[in-house]
Amino acid sequence: MADSDNSGERQDLDGQTIALIRATDSLFIATVTPSGWPYVQHRGGPKGFVHVLDPSTIALGDYSGNQQFVTLGNLDHDNRVALFFVDYPTRTRVKVFGRAEIVERTDDPEFIDRMLTIGDGVVRTRCERAFRIDVEALDRNCIKNIPVKYSAERMAESLRLAREPLNDEIAQLQRRNQELEAEIARLRAEQPA
Repeated sequence: MADSDNSGERQDLDGQTIALIRATDSLFIATVTPSGWPYVQHRGGPKGFVHVLDPSTIALGDYSGNQQFVTLGNLDHDNRVALFFVDYPTRTRVKVFGRAEIVERTDDPEFIDRMLTIGDGVVRTRCERAFRIDVEALDRNCIKNIPVKYSAERMAESLRLAREPLNDEIAQLQRRNQELEAEIARLRAEQPA
């Protein structure tokens, strides 16, 4: 459990936290080294790469990366993890505390394939294992110092939506301009030389 929460009671994920987790494309995972030091690593993937299995369990594939396996080694020693999720547009951050289990492809290939499935699509990357995390607690922080950031994808969609009415107006003006040019040409043709 989080040191700030001494109640000893499990804290399930609420609807808002589940929505944030399902929409994320990035998180930080903290583990404890055998010498007791914290170790933090970034994990990323397409939106939906973190799966909420139920209100007390989340999971994510361990996509092929730098091949250092530090997080895996730490989890062999101590299975406690803290996951740090930030949604920059809404300035929301959530820490999820739990205990991780490493699921190997050789032990449960269907589960690993499920971790590579997002909606109707499949993530095309190598994944030999996944982390299944039993959630024990969560902590929301204040939004005071979280900068507002938007993804390029979100900005492109916003620009497209903003341009739609202008595109319609431009098309109408271009049609009207063609009509007027045709009218001018007709009037010129009717004038004696």
